[in-house]
Amino acid sequence: MPGELTQLLHAASEGDQPALNRLVALLYVDLKQLAHRCRRGSEAVDTTALVHECYLRFLNSGDLAVNDRAHFLNLSARIMRQLLCDFARERLAGKRGGGAAHFELRDDDAVERAEAERFLAVDQALEQLAETEPTRAHVVECRFFAGLTEEETAEATGRSLRSVQRDWQQARDWLGRRLQS
Repeated sequence: MPGELTQLLHAASEGDQPALNRLVALLYVDLKQLAHRCRRGSEAVDTTALVHECYLRFLNSGDLAVNDRAHFLNLSARIMRQLLCDFARERLAGKRGGGAAHFELRDDDAVERAEAERFLAVDQALEQLAETEPTRAHVVECRFFAGLTEEETAEATGRSLRSVQRDWQQARDWLGRRLQS
């Protein structure tokens, strides 16, 4: 008989909202850790708020096709990344005027702007990698954003551990070169 987590994943995949609620409650600590890793030093978005926004995306999607815990966390990391990119774009648009009233620029505003620009640069580089090497981009999402181990990434992607290790190294090298230029 499948475990509770597997049953909840299956039920949530079929649109069972109480199952999704229970699933999120069971994995809440993992989701908070994931959100903390996704924010990577950003003080602009609260970890708890990021988890709750991710949950709302799950509720509104209606289609939660996940296979296991690693897949659920990987999907959560992808949603959190999208949320952070949306937030960074909003912040940058607001800093350029965006119809807001004039205000004085402070040092922490400059830090926040640089942080948003860095995050968007990483996201753009990852999107470029995904165009030519989607498997490597997926490995980066699992390892960097979801914080999965190499073994968990291999399981989540259905690939061998050695392939994941090789893709992770090559993707890091490629991203490093792309972000330096």
